[in-house]
Amino acid sequence: MAEQGSGGLQVLLSTFQSSHDKDVILNTLSILTNLLSVGTNRRVQYTISKGGSEALLQALVNAARTSIPDYDILLPLLRLLVRIGCKDKKFGLKAQRLEAIDVTLSLARKNLNHHENLTHCLWALQIYASNVAVGTMLGINGAMELLFQVITPYTKKHTITTRAAVEALAALLKSKSNSRRAVHRGYVCQLLWLYQDWHHRDTSNNYILIRRGLLLCLKHITNVHSGRENFLLVHGMEILFRTTQDSLFSKTLDPIVNTVTQVLRKTYPKMPFPSAAISSSYSFPIPGKTELSLPRPEDYFDEDAEEEIEKDCDNEDAGNKEEDDDLEKDINKLMSKPELDRPESELNQYMVMCPELQYNFQLKEKETELKDELNSVDIPGTLTSSCLHVIPCAISLKCQLKCREGDQSIEEEEEKQIQRTLERPVHREGKKQKPQEPGKRTFDESEPLVTSFRKGMVSSKGHTAQEGLQNWQTSQFQHMNSCGPGCQERIEASEMVTKLLEKHPGNIPFHKPSYFMARANCTRSIPDYRVLAFPDLWGHQPPTYSQPLQQRRCGIQKAKIFEDIRRVVQPADIIKRVVFNLDSSGSLQSDQQNCLKFFSKFESGNLRKAIQVREYEYDLILNPDINNSQYNQWFYFEVSAMKSAIPYCFNVINCDKPNSQFNYGMQPVMYSVKEALLGRPHWIRVGYDISYYKNHYRNYVPAAAGGPRGKSCYTLTFSLVFPHQEDVCYLAYHYPYTYSTMMSHLDILEQARNTKKVFFRSQTLCHTLAGNACPLLTITAMPESESKEDLEQFRERPYVVLTARVHPGESNSSWVMKGTLEFLLSNDPLANLLRQCFIFKIIPMLNPDGVINGHQRCSLSGDDLNRQWLNPNPVHHPTIYHSKGLLYYLKSQGRVPVVFCDYHGHSQRKNVFLYGCSIKETLWQAGCIVDTSKVTEDVGYRTLPKILDKVAPAFLMSSCSFLVEKSRDSTARVVVWREIGVLRSYTMESTYSGCSHGLYKVVYA
Repeated sequence: MAEQGSGGLQVLLSTFQSSHDKDVILNTLSILTNLLSVGTNRRVQYTISKGGSEALLQALVNAARTSIPDYDILLPLLRLLVRIGCKDKKFGLKAQRLEAIDVTLSLARKNLNHHENLTHCLWALQIYASNVAVGTMLGINGAMELLFQVITPYTKKHTITTRAAVEALAALLKSKSNSRRAVHRGYVCQLLWLYQDWHHRDTSNNYILIRRGLLLCLKHITNVHSGRENFLLVHGMEILFRTTQDSLFSKTLDPIVNTVTQVLRKTYPKMPFPSAAISSSYSFPIPGKTELSLPRPEDYFDEDAEEEIEKDCDNEDAGNKEEDDDLEKDINKLMSKPELDRPESELNQYMVMCPELQYNFQLKEKETELKDELNSVDIPGTLTSSCLHVIPCAISLKCQLKCREGDQSIEEEEEKQIQRTLERPVHREGKKQKPQEPGKRTFDESEPLVTSFRKGMVSSKGHTAQEGLQNWQTSQFQHMNSCGPGCQERIEASEMVTKLLEKHPGNIPFHKPSYFMARANCTRSIPDYRVLAFPDLWGHQPPTYSQPLQQRRCGIQKAKIFEDIRRVVQPADIIKRVVFNLDSSGSLQSDQQNCLKFFSKFESGNLRKAIQVREYEYDLILNPDINNSQYNQWFYFEVSAMKSAIPYCFNVINCDKPNSQFNYGMQPVMYSVKEALLGRPHWIRVGYDISYYKNHYRNYVPAAAGGPRGKSCYTLTFSLVFPHQEDVCYLAYHYPYTYSTMMSHLDILEQARNTKKVFFRSQTLCHTLAGNACPLLTITAMPESESKEDLEQFRERPYVVLTARVHPGESNSSWVMKGTLEFLLSNDPLANLLRQCFIFKIIPMLNPDGVINGHQRCSLSGDDLNRQWLNPNPVHHPTIYHSKGLLYYLKSQGRVPVVFCDYHGHSQRKNVFLYGCSIKETLWQAGCIVDTSKVTEDVGYRTLPKILDKVAPAFLMSSCSFLVEKSRDSTARVVVWREIGVLRSYTMESTYSGCSHGLYKVVYA
């Protein structure tokens, strides 16, 4: 408003307060009402700032205290007060100070039989009660008793007054003191009776807001422990459950169903988590750390804990907005260049990781010899296991001792073992097989698939492998996770698997079962996996058709929540039988009938426990990361003994993220062994009635201070019909990509490359805590000739550094990396151009141990490796420590990479996008003043995202962000940008789901 307008408002308010002339007062009220009824809320806020609330409240007190109150003035005045009070956060306190609350309450009591006057008073009381302290005082002064005189059973008369009373009561009950008072006076039972009456008689749904108001009253009362107890005692759960059954899929009744859902979830009897412990079923001693004992969930089960109110996740992007409070506002920190985090002399060891800088092209005949030399653990300066403090494996003391003895020759022995296996590949039969017809089976239909593959399961040690006999069911090839040479005897593939692989079509690109078996034989896991998952062994191809994102059925989330509640109110059909449990000595309970068989003890597998809830419904519990109990999302398990044409329901009940793409069209993936043997080896999206929501369990983890705190658990539920009777199927969160798969893929790429055009070197950057190699790849173009100019151009090419899979559960990052490698090594002209322009340093898997052991986020040390880049520990975080060391080495040689990109997967957003780093954009977003004369910045960090936005259909520039957050201070993107000085330092996020735009819209990318 202009200064003149400001003076006019002051005059109006002053006249309104001082005048006793009715016409003047009414005219002033009319002007103020018209003034505040149009335009934006800025007029109301301006009026409040000029004392408008106080002026109107004082006028109310003056008008009400006359001998005969004039309602011609009071009613418009109350309406105006309500309009302003909705925007004034201190309105209730102002009304209390000016004694307007007592006046309004007195007016309401005097007008119990005059509904228009009473309604206006109730509106004002509702606004006053928005302040909890004021609401508590109103409760003490008998406001609730007054309102219960107004709220009547169902009637078509005076419904506006009834609604005002119900909403005022709901506002009062936000005060916990009022809620406890309501419980003691028996209002819970009365409210339930009123709700039932209005629900059953309002058949036309004309009074939904009154019914919802009554439910809001119950919702606020059940915020206190005594309210929840009383609600259950009077069978409130059963009443609301029964009355809402027919409304779940009605859009019109969403306000009712949403509020009922919140009340029922809050009052759902709290139960201890159905698992003996919250730590992983597997253990690994962290070098130099004392083992922490994590609490059992029931040890800290608090019946008095109040559950926060949760709103349904209707907006997919609601949780994806940047938090300005997390932005780094310290310009000195943003512009700082931290010092080297290790002795400079230590960088020399990374020289051998850059063979392209020392390669002698004039001695081609010694190429193989040089390659062996570069990979040898005996060369001074190489990353030997001793200098990396590798802890080979912690399966047994005897095993560890043998590992230490053979530590020096581990790599050599592994290579020899792989070569021995590759020299004995599994060949198909000599005579040509007829092409397999799509509908023709290759196995005996008369016996179950599981049984047919179990025959001949005897290891080379001469004993029957019970795990394989009881479970695989189709993996049936057992491999040893030996910690080192001579640690344990190698177990050969069974005769059954050998015959099976003879029928392998051999047409799956970049996959050979013999290579995979050889690599899997050298992979070291904490559980000592002896079984291969069939999809990883056999391989798979993408379906010949694109799968659309699933359209979510309206109301399905509420229906699933009600299914949970049904277990309490109608428990007759609940079985609660544990059918799989990693924590028990015999995790496979194959003697149980009429249930599915589960298994997860294979590489990247994750399923801790399966509980049969009903005949065709199972609760599934995931295994948390070793040495960390906070992350549960990734699952990959085998299921068998299913019936055909039967819908099965699976509930994964201990997920930990607050929202998921499963609520917006994403589906789990499934691989059918029978389908694979019929020539259709596909991972396909499956499932319907999919929903992801917060459940009634809480996972207790040690807090930094003050003892354990509860963390909400979330349920992923989905139903599916298996394609075949007695099949063996695998279900996973996303397309699995294991460490052994990656290693065998690298073997195949190395053999398939064009050696005349492509310079390709695969080296071991370091070993992980479990003793698994972390490969480092170098890809560029061979020099055009051996001339000095061409060799100089070869060595002076700028570097591009790519990394992936620091978070094991983000398997999509590995698939993106797989495509990157295949393209860079291809004959595509663009790939050739990229090789001629750049040297690519690629670390395709930063967290091998996490991937192998089925983790979601952490390494064996229990740490999120993407939060360790600031100060990585060489023992606990070797892959990060040496990745950073390699980058420091390149910087010390004046070869700072032009691009660094860390591949990730995003579970809550669609599309592919980048996170980068910008000082100016961060400060601008944080609302800081930027001195452009001092803060200069190259905007080249936006070039690559803009190019990708033009050429990549799945990429979306508008989803990119270049803000530096405090909580991301120790991530690869920020540390490489700040410490190494890489302008184009990115995190690339790829969706688990599909795209919201372009070519791949509404289909899986």
